[in-house]
Amino acid sequence: MKITLILNGKTEDDYIIKGFVTYEQRLKHYISFETIVIPALKNTKALSIEQQKQKEGELIFKQIQNSDKLILLDENGKEYNSVSFSAFIQQQMNSGIKNLVFVVGGPYGFSDEVYKRANGKISLSKMTFSHQMVRLFFAEQLYRAMTILKNEPYHHQ
Repeated sequence: MKITLILNGKTEDDYIIKGFVTYEQRLKHYISFETIVIPALKNTKALSIEQQKQKEGELIFKQIQNSDKLILLDENGKEYNSVSFSAFIQQQMNSGIKNLVFVVGGPYGFSDEVYKRANGKISLSKMTFSHQMVRLFFAEQLYRAMTILKNEPYHHQ
């Protein structure tokens, strides 16, 4: 199975870039992992929130296949602790899907079409984080999940 993380816009923050790259490199020891960055929208002041979500949705749809399992990182999604998230990842690996795609949305969430296409939603916390921070938090949690599945001494209970 491959895991793809679709991100909305690049980050310029060095500490996020360094942290994300660290976990991205670590993940490659466990699973095929790819990151796709869709470009941030320009001239958003001329667009309504719905128009922004629609345009971001179109960019997301260009990156996914019909056979992909699509999971949105969304504040209204299901919450997991690290152990149950690792069990979720194992369940996906056992299901035979080829590509598990997680998407970090823009500041206003996702379009209705993206929500309809999604196979699930996950929330990283009841707190709200910038979509820049979510990329780092998600990469760390995915790495943690892989170490839990391999019984490696990264996660402490």
